[in-house]
Amino acid sequence: MDEMETFDRVCRAMADSAFYPHPVSRLERRDSHISVVFLTGSYVYKLKKPVDFGFLDYSGLENRKRMCALEVKLNQRLSRGVYEGVVAIRMDAEGMHFGESGRIVEYAVKMKELPDGAALSNRLAAGKVTPGEMKRLGRMLAAFYAGSERSSAIDQYGRADVIGFNTEENFRQLQPFVGGLVRGSLFEFIKQASRGFFHDCKRLFDRRIREGRICDGHGDLRTEHVYFVLDEIEVIDCIEFNERFRYGDAAVDIAFLHMDMERLGRAELSLAVLSGYIEKSLDYGVYTLLDFYSCYRAIVKMKVACLTWTELEEGVRKTEMEIRASQYLELAFRYAVQFSRPAIWVFCGLPGTGKSSFAERLRDILGIALFQSDEVRKDLPEYSRSGPVPFGTGIYRQDTRGRVYSRLLALAQEEIKRGRPVILDATFSLRKWREETMRLAGDLDANILFFECVCETGTILQRMGRRRTEDSLSDARAEHLPGLLNEFEEMGELPAEHRTTIDTEQDLEENLRKVLAEGYAMKRAQVERAIERL
Repeated sequence: MDEMETFDRVCRAMADSAFYPHPVSRLERRDSHISVVFLTGSYVYKLKKPVDFGFLDYSGLENRKRMCALEVKLNQRLSRGVYEGVVAIRMDAEGMHFGESGRIVEYAVKMKELPDGAALSNRLAAGKVTPGEMKRLGRMLAAFYAGSERSSAIDQYGRADVIGFNTEENFRQLQPFVGGLVRGSLFEFIKQASRGFFHDCKRLFDRRIREGRICDGHGDLRTEHVYFVLDEIEVIDCIEFNERFRYGDAAVDIAFLHMDMERLGRAELSLAVLSGYIEKSLDYGVYTLLDFYSCYRAIVKMKVACLTWTELEEGVRKTEMEIRASQYLELAFRYAVQFSRPAIWVFCGLPGTGKSSFAERLRDILGIALFQSDEVRKDLPEYSRSGPVPFGTGIYRQDTRGRVYSRLLALAQEEIKRGRPVILDATFSLRKWREETMRLAGDLDANILFFECVCETGTILQRMGRRRTEDSLSDARAEHLPGLLNEFEEMGELPAEHRTTIDTEQDLEENLRKVLAEGYAMKRAQVERAIERL
């Protein structure tokens, strides 16, 4: 009797409730292409099919035993009391059983059964998920990655060439479906955008390795693998069969969950997960690769849908795979547009409101160019090296300031034309300067994000006062504030998807998380508008 025949006999035996040494309130079998699961109401038994797909090898009884043990060990990292251990299935003259006598013919992972209604996927569908729960999940994941195994060998899985190999492998495996299940125009855009990203952004992958963000992660972090049971969060079903799929940047796992939640129409709750994760990990750089990795994960899921489709007979299930493949393709396309479409980040507001602090921190996080009006102004012939001049004169004449903004926009244009995002730091007090920046973004097909920094007038005066004794790039002083306040034109003309306000009286780190989250949400909204126009 070969392995598959024996495996089938085991499954037939386990389909009988009398097989189990404990009460069975219900008995259900669930199959995937690599495993068979039996749910009994109190416990779940998971068997690994005796298959060898190259990337996954479950052939050989001892190998399956080893893989079962590894699954238990790895999944105990993110769950508490769910994975009970590995059990042997034996056969003797009386038949198959979990007893101590007879020859071992198979192994299974024994788990406590978790209620279906507790799965994040089902709770999202039922509208029972709160932002607070998602932030708690994000903080839990941050703690997990902080304690995950790291090594120079694991770091190799974060290298751009390794990730590029995986990406190109996905493209090759999907090529037979292009023109059928996969729309050729969208697929081609995704391929070219991904290759362009590797060419232009290799430094991002290198930086993630230097920052220690590559670790032994989960590998399959999606909503149906996250459970909320009473006051506990249980995450199950990590990948044990191939280290290549589990080792990598923490951002890969986070992006998978993010993509899955967006697929289910709950983007705002995904941002709450990100907020909790960053609050605990201080991994602001996750945003630099979020769209790229979300695209990558959507492509993987599309590939799975296409390959599953080939194995099915005509019917409802086959049609479901067609729909799913199309859904993941459209998701991947949107992410590709998002990571390939550059953005102009504008930090504006009165001097002393802290806009330069945010602009400089964002420059360091994103690794992109920052152009500041205070720096550009110093190159003007009118600039006085002897100290600040009265408002309305010298560098504070409106025509002189207009030349500063013209230079800022010219510098931004050079970066955007190279496909690079850019940060601008200036007051932008007049509506005409904001409108010129909006026109530039429109002409270059770029996203544009205005962050108006605000605080109490007393705080502004305190900050300006410190500039007399500190080395400050800005020439604005307390005596300039009345003139600046008088000329400042409210920013109400900017659409909601282009503007947000930052109260800089609040904690800097909390505000920085807000900048990144709201910036991401604004870019997403602008990209959706752009796609609608296509």
